Amino acid sequence: MLATRIRRWKSVALVTSAVLVGLAAPAITATPAAATTTAYDATYYKNAVGKTGSSLKSSLHTIITPQTKISYSAVWNALKVTDQDPNNSNNVILLYSGVSRSKSLNGGDVGDWNREHTWAKSHGDFGEVTGPGTDLHHLRPADVQVNSIRGNKDFDNGGSSVTNGGGSLTDSDSFEPRDADKGDVARMILYMAVRYDGGDGFADLEPNESVNNGSNPYMGRLSVLKQWNAEDPPSAFEEKRNQAIYDLYQHNRNPFIDHPEWVEAIW
Repeated sequence: MLATRIRRWKSVALVTSAVLVGLAAPAITATPAAATTTAYDATYYKNAVGKTGSSLKSSLHTIITPQTKISYSAVWNALKVTDQDPNNSNNVILLYSGVSRSKSLNGGDVGDWNREHTWAKSHGDFGEVTGPGTDLHHLRPADVQVNSIRGNKDFDNGGSSVTNGGGSLTDSDSFEPRDADKGDVARMILYMAVRYDGGDGFADLEPNESVNNGSNPYMGRLSVLKQWNAEDPPSAFEEKRNQAIYDLYQHNRNPFIDHPEWVEAIW
C-alpha cells in the first residue's frame, strides 16, 4: 500500500509574512513544499528525519544507496509495470507528452516509446551501465521523437512548442516539460544527485545553474527545478511508481517523492 501522507501546511502568519517580505521583489517564487509525514519515517528514513543541509543529504545517500540493480534490457519490462496507465493496463503513460500508449510499442521507430534517461546519460558519461544508467528512479517511457528532441539538454523554462510534446517547450540549450511532469522531473534529477556522489566508481552527479553542461556530471537549472518541485507536488501516479520500484525492483525509494520539502532543506 502507498505510504500514508499527511500534509502539515504552514501557518497563515508565516505565509503572510513571506508575502509581505516578497512585495519588493520583481519575481514571484513558488511556496516551498509543505512538510509531510510518511509511514517510512520511523523505519526507512529514521536516520534522516530532523536533519537539514549537507547532513540530510549525506544521510539520504546512505539510506538510498543499497539497491538491487537491474540490467538495461530488464528496464523495458520494469517500465511496463511502474508506468502502467491506471485506466488501461495494456498501456503506459509517457513522460513529457502524457500520452497513453500500448506497452507493446516499445522500440526505436516513430510511434514507439523508448527509455528516457531524465538525467541525461551523457552528463557524467555513464551511458547504459548497470547503476545510474539503469536506475528506474530516473528512467521513464517517452515518445521516441519527443525523447530525441529533449536529447541531453538541461532543464529550464521557455522555448518553442515540442511537436506532440503535450505542452512541453524547448530551445537550443534547454527543455521544459509539460506542467504535469515538472515536479516529477525535478525530483528524479535531485534523487540522482543524492544517490550518485562519486563514491561507487560513477561520476559525482550534482545540480547547478547552467544549461550548457555538456558531458560534465551536472544538470541544471537548480533554481528552476526547485520551483517545479514546489509548484507540482507528487501525484498519486508518482507515489505509486515510487512504491513499485521499492517493492518490486530496486528496493530503494526516491526520498523527494515522500518528502518534497527536503529539496528546499538541502538546496
